[in-house]
Amino acid sequence: MGCGTFPETIKGAFIGVIQKTDRLIRMNKSTVVAYLKKNQNPRGIEHWEKSNKSALKSYGIGLTVLRKYAKSIGRDAKLAKSLWNSNYYDVKIVSILIDDPKTMTIEQAEAQVEELEGGYLAHVFSSCDAPLAKTPFAVELADKWIKSRDAMRRRCGYGLLYEISKSQKKSAPDEAYFLAHVADIDKKHKKASIPILMSMGGALMGIGMRTKKLNKEALKVARAIGPITHSESCDPFDVAKHLTSDHAKQKLGL
Repeated sequence: MGCGTFPETIKGAFIGVIQKTDRLIRMNKSTVVAYLKKNQNPRGIEHWEKSNKSALKSYGIGLTVLRKYAKSIGRDAKLAKSLWNSNYYDVKIVSILIDDPKTMTIEQAEAQVEELEGGYLAHVFSSCDAPLAKTPFAVELADKWIKSRDAMRRRCGYGLLYEISKSQKKSAPDEAYFLAHVADIDKKHKKASIPILMSMGGALMGIGMRTKKLNKEALKVARAIGPITHSESCDPFDVAKHLTSDHAKQKLGL
């Protein structure tokens, strides 16, 4: 090898490290906020101001766009912590999505669940492929929160249960674990508020897509609950319809 030359594989790796380092140096709270301001959506802002009672402000950017942007940033626990201290919904959503499950702690989760602005951040915090659901303590936390007297924790607990139900890892809970949760939802759904009922429905939908037996048991409870009306502008959430869809039949061989 001549002086001053690199094999292409080493050269490529070296360039990749430089690019990643450069990105991390440039990416901070100011650059994130600047990006969101530049891409703000006037119609989204108007809708937010009319329909939301939260103290949070918003740049009116849709969740799909925010998720794509967060993915471009990657995992960054330090930046996530910085962004969380914002009074803008969009900034907090990016914070949630870029957090690192390898460094997150139960103490952090317990602190953040107290700051979900009346539930406006709850869905992304606990579901939506949330980093929290990828932590080693996700199952422990879900079980704890589902039993909590705090409504927000119960709502997020079922959100985590939905995410857990999608796991195909060998370490995922067994069928008996999910059957127990289906039975528990069956006992509690009649007294549940609409936000918690929606989260219960999401958990049932995820659980019912794992196996034939779980589908059968989840479907019984879903039919007992019926379609969940949660918004005048959206169709009712019909879990039973999802569990009997062509996709469900094909996936599970129903």
